[in-house]
Amino acid sequence: MVFNKEIFTDGTVVLINKPLKWTSFQVVNKIRWLIKSTFNIKKIKVGHAGTLDPLAEGLLIICTGRMTKKISEFQNLEKEYSGTFNLGATTPSFDLETEINQTKPIDQLTNEMILERSKAFKGKIFQTPPIYSAVKHKGKKLYEYARQGEEIEIKKREVTIHEFIISSIQLPKVYFHIKCSKGTYIRSLANDFGKDLKCGAHLTKLVRNSIGKYKIEDAISIDTFEEKLTQKT
Repeated sequence: MVFNKEIFTDGTVVLINKPLKWTSFQVVNKIRWLIKSTFNIKKIKVGHAGTLDPLAEGLLIICTGRMTKKISEFQNLEKEYSGTFNLGATTPSFDLETEINQTKPIDQLTNEMILERSKAFKGKIFQTPPIYSAVKHKGKKLYEYARQGEEIEIKKREVTIHEFIISSIQLPKVYFHIKCSKGTYIRSLANDFGKDLKCGAHLTKLVRNSIGKYKIEDAISIDTFEEKLTQKT
């Protein structure tokens, strides 16, 4: 694709490989700024179709112009992830954003036990969103409650796990591959999986590989996007 002003103003989809430690909001802001400054546009709609946590990497669908109206359609597509759980320790955020707050032994675990328990997390399940998330409760984001030390009751949500494959076990690390519905929190899945094994767990790596037919292999980095803009016609 040759990038030009009309492509972005009319509306297009750009697949970005979100880097580690960037928020999805930061990626959108950067892409919007690059388009506006390159083509001298005062205003343009830019949005993403599905948040990735700062500590997650991978596919982020960016929509511009009229394509922003299709964001909800992209959000409803099946998503595919791979990553790593660490067994035997938990964190308040269910990932590496916060420090470990509890540890438990894992000597009793066997590969067979881990593989067997993973079966319980396939199909329709209920999970509680992490307190360190942007989900809103009474108009306020959950992480705001967490940072203020407030305890609230978070409602469980029904999600669908189409596929949950344990690809490798190298304790305390468990490597996984997941296909799931909109609204699934892999961090929550890690936490619930650890509870089920009675040893605790947290997410240590997460990569989004696909959203529907859109694949990470077709995504570009933010730097590459900027380079392509300099080749505009």
